[in-house]
Amino acid sequence: MHVVLVADHAAINGGQAKVAIESALGLAGRGVRVSLFAAVGPVDPRLEPAGVRVVCLDQDDVTTARNKLAFAAQAIWNGRAARALAAELARYDARDTLVHVHAFAKALSPAIGPALRASGLPCLYTMHEFFMVCPTGGFYDYRAEAICRRAPMSASCVTTDCDMRSYPRKVARMLRHVGLAQVARLPELFHDVITISDLQESVIRPLLPRGTVFHRVDNPISVAPAPPGEGAPGDFLFVGRVSTEKGAPVFAEAARRAGVRAVFVGDGTERADLEARYPEAVMLGWRDAGAVQALMREARALVFPSVWYEGQPLTVYEALACGTPVIVSDACAGREAVVDGETGFWFRSGDADALAAHLRRLSDDGVSRRMGRAAHARYWAAPLTPDAHLDRLSAVYEAVMRGATVRGAPARHASAPVPA
Repeated sequence: MHVVLVADHAAINGGQAKVAIESALGLAGRGVRVSLFAAVGPVDPRLEPAGVRVVCLDQDDVTTARNKLAFAAQAIWNGRAARALAAELARYDARDTLVHVHAFAKALSPAIGPALRASGLPCLYTMHEFFMVCPTGGFYDYRAEAICRRAPMSASCVTTDCDMRSYPRKVARMLRHVGLAQVARLPELFHDVITISDLQESVIRPLLPRGTVFHRVDNPISVAPAPPGEGAPGDFLFVGRVSTEKGAPVFAEAARRAGVRAVFVGDGTERADLEARYPEAVMLGWRDAGAVQALMREARALVFPSVWYEGQPLTVYEALACGTPVIVSDACAGREAVVDGETGFWFRSGDADALAAHLRRLSDDGVSRRMGRAAHARYWAAPLTPDAHLDRLSAVYEAVMRGATVRGAPARHASAPVPA
């Protein structure tokens, strides 16, 4: 089998790229032929020595673009990426090649759709977020600071200023979504979709074509096995973007009400405000993965107060793997990893008093240790290791290839047009 991975970035800059690149390396290590097609460099230096063919266009994303108008045009329809992907896929045979798309919304754009369709190759998409069905990608209204339950691209959606930055930015995203749905027809193209949580599938299933086949593949967790800590539990820990949608203000307020210390690892739009309003909170900024896991092992609990859906929040699983209980919002997918009352607690999303009540419960050293041991045992009974991820991914690839054979792959036409 030959797997072509398609992603916005050729180096790790976040969760999506990490999963794509680590799976490329893992598959190559198992003897699978792997190619990576990406818009944005640099290229992870491990890929080519591992035998992965890399095609990187060295284009901009929103963080590097100097000409914002030019980048907006690229994000709506990246003609160069479409032509380059079409040329790359023309090299391969549908009998042994599968295309797995991880990301397109930050650089490649929906323009990949016609190139994928013209290739005749079996295609698969991992729903790391919600851009396939939601123009802003998160089903979250930043103005209302609440989960958005409007029908995507309905009149209510189109007229609502819900974007993190501005309504003109949402307009550009809606234009991209029109291209995605009406020109590229990506939802129809991807007969097979990987989801990473039950909540995610429940949200997207009604919005994708009937007959879409869903495959559950959990993201891998990179935590080395180690016994749970025996020392006295430390502070309550938050790890991630310090922002409203991640629930950072809710944690800070709940910690104050419970009379406990809140420790934040990360940075974001709300950091300065929280530092001013809650001087008793500790802001550590970002730390590398090893340092974060060391902090988790020492923590009394991880608090994951996110007020939006999330996909599959890896920090929740990392904490459980470290033997640390988790207090999680009941609105997000992180709740699926936590057995309420056994390995941590669920609390009512956005409710600082409800969260404070659980912080008080876990202030008891005995309760924290007991839940930490339960969290560790339950996680390691079925760990989300990179090998487990690759095993499941390989099974899905085989199922997709079989399904494409049964349905009959569309004939390849060398002259099939790819819109510029």
